[in-house]
Amino acid sequence: MLPRVFGQREWVPGGSYVQNGSGKMADITDAVLANLRKDLHVSAVWYTGIIQHATKTVFPGIEPCHPDLVKGEAGSPYAITDYFDVAAELATDPTKRMQEFEDLVARTHAAGMKVVMDFVPNHVFRQFRKPFSKINFYTLYGQSLKLPFQTDYRESPALGTGNCPGTAEPAITDWYETIKLNYDNKYTWNIMLDVLLFWAGKGVDGFRCDMVELVTADFFRWAFTQVRHKYPQTFFIAEVYDKNNYRRYADAGFDFLYDKSGFYDALKEICAGNRPAYWLSGEWQFLSDLQPRMLNFLENHDEQRVASDFFLGSGRKALAPLAVSLLFNTAPFMIYFGQEYGERGMQEEGYSGRDGRTSIFDYCSLSGEKDEELYERYKELTALAVSPLFAEGRTYDLMWLNPSSDRFDAARQFAFMRGYDGHGALVVANFDNRPVKVQLNITQDAFNYLGIPVDHHFFETIDIPAGDAVVIKTFNE
Repeated sequence: MLPRVFGQREWVPGGSYVQNGSGKMADITDAVLANLRKDLHVSAVWYTGIIQHATKTVFPGIEPCHPDLVKGEAGSPYAITDYFDVAAELATDPTKRMQEFEDLVARTHAAGMKVVMDFVPNHVFRQFRKPFSKINFYTLYGQSLKLPFQTDYRESPALGTGNCPGTAEPAITDWYETIKLNYDNKYTWNIMLDVLLFWAGKGVDGFRCDMVELVTADFFRWAFTQVRHKYPQTFFIAEVYDKNNYRRYADAGFDFLYDKSGFYDALKEICAGNRPAYWLSGEWQFLSDLQPRMLNFLENHDEQRVASDFFLGSGRKALAPLAVSLLFNTAPFMIYFGQEYGERGMQEEGYSGRDGRTSIFDYCSLSGEKDEELYERYKELTALAVSPLFAEGRTYDLMWLNPSSDRFDAARQFAFMRGYDGHGALVVANFDNRPVKVQLNITQDAFNYLGIPVDHHFFETIDIPAGDAVVIKTFNE
């Protein structure tokens, strides 16, 4: 969740902090956390935007940011200004912001969940200096910074931008408000280790590491060893996009990796009708033994909401990809706040416009519209996901046994089984925009592989609503 956007407030598009206010860490109460744990079976909460970052809002005792460099009124949570401080806007009393964060950590732990926060190793806000010196950035000697708009901000020599360090003229679509850290200098390694140790010392259990492919894997391998020596249970999540890099960062010590270019992209293409459902079989086969270490998701702050007009237009139409992503294997699954109620992200929030995403740049809040029936389905499916059958069981992909026929469309339906301790379940997802009746062939090999003492094929007719999935737990119950 993005605490800045949490809660319900009256706001205007592009409004300032004074006009719109901000969500607070204190808004995430014991009751809120208890519901996450009880209803959705959440085991960890990733709080985005905790670390102090660039903003147009001026708080006492904090050096102001040049407003031309800040995207939106609130600013990107990934344009860090102080790695060792908390964003003042998130505190009811900004002078006690660190204590309020520590209280949030304590509440989360008391609710039975772990705390995850961002670690941004690749870049900082362009005006950020302490505790780095210029030698730790990419300095473009003899060149002055040329931003893609008129400004009185001056920088000479120019420092390389977070995503394109080789140019002094970043484009409007670049991360022009940031500068890239230079890991050729081992001083950078030591400072970033200090950052991890500082927050682990505050009770943070895990770190979602931003854009890891822009940082050498050797740094993570070294840093994680140091952190785990002092805090052995600390876990790390890699935001990694190229699936050809999954193995490299898994070997560097990451516990979990975004499966963005694998399952997420495949599911999105299948939902759009651009790929057949059986395409998923190749995706999980590509992962091989990495499957349990992937982090599956349908939404996060970078991606469009599944219920937005840019994706499926309704949260209920996303139940098929949800069931597959959540139930196919033992990998963890991430829910972005509001997703469980069908949040559409279709407001005109300010800097980012109406793009089907919940803005990370503006002072706003979620729409407040809640699809209670959808929420009940999330409760049902997440309860299945944490049951031993799905949390620990084996998977058998049924697609090779069921090519397209008059009783099963392998382009629009995806079927698999799970088995554990003699019990089994069948899951069939329907990506079609119409209800279907399907029949499946299941061979004895499937039952044997899953350890299910059943000796017959399965040919029953299954009714599946449009865009939905059916879970049948009938084997040796």
